[in-house]
Amino acid sequence: MNRTRLLIAIGIVTLVLIVEVVGALASGSLALLADAGHMLSDLFGLVIALVASIIALRPASDRHTFGFQRAEVLAALANGLILVVVAVFVGVEGISRLLSPGTDHVQGTPMLIIASIGLVANVAALLVLRGGDRTSFNIRGAYLEVLGDTLGSIAVIIAGIVIITTGLVAADAIASLAIAVMIVPRAFVLIRDVVAVLIQSAPKETDVQQIRRHILETEGVLEVHDVHVWAITSGEPVFSAHVVVDKQIFADGETGALLDRLSGCLTSHFDVEHSTFQLEPAEHAGHENEQHR
Repeated sequence: MNRTRLLIAIGIVTLVLIVEVVGALASGSLALLADAGHMLSDLFGLVIALVASIIALRPASDRHTFGFQRAEVLAALANGLILVVVAVFVGVEGISRLLSPGTDHVQGTPMLIIASIGLVANVAALLVLRGGDRTSFNIRGAYLEVLGDTLGSIAVIIAGIVIITTGLVAADAIASLAIAVMIVPRAFVLIRDVVAVLIQSAPKETDVQQIRRHILETEGVLEVHDVHVWAITSGEPVFSAHVVVDKQIFADGETGALLDRLSGCLTSHFDVEHSTFQLEPAEHAGHENEQHR
């Protein structure tokens, strides 16, 4: 389903990109060119996301024991970096035009027409991607980029109206700077979330202390330590822990049943499908290395 969303969005973005580049060259609008540049980064991002979604489906192997799901995270990182590059270029060029206003020759009417077409197309792409952004880093990155394009199209429309009604061509450079400013926060948020996965931080929606409490409340559990929670990619949390259990659990051969209860608890209460527990008696935990406590 996510790949279908991406393919449709790629088609929409490609069409509008061509229209905006032609319109930018015809009107001399930096804002329209900035929006086209942003849309070009969207296209790269969408293609990368599509390729990553295909790679992520490859099965695990002895060399890649978690499979290739991290491809999605790396693709999202590439998207974020592309956004930063576009923002810097547009910002520098916009300031340059403001400092040299006499060199601007901007036609407001083509700006307004092309930006309006872009707005309609971006809204259509947003509707296609909506929903998938909550389950996938790739779709989320694509959604944020298209959302930025939508805001950028609005900024260009406003600039076009100002130029038509007042002749103030500086509105074009101001609109381009506004687009650059809108790009930066989204790039920061996306890169921040990707880095959190790459450094194996606990997912922000996961309450580690609450997981500890649930494990300790399980019958037969005496202590839990060496707890680790991280994510392979968006929506794929992984959990591991050392669990000290009553020796009677071992004596009665109830370790399998205890593991079922523990993994079932994580699946039902915390949506963690991949969990690993090391069951150990108290005397073993007492001489473990300090870093594993």
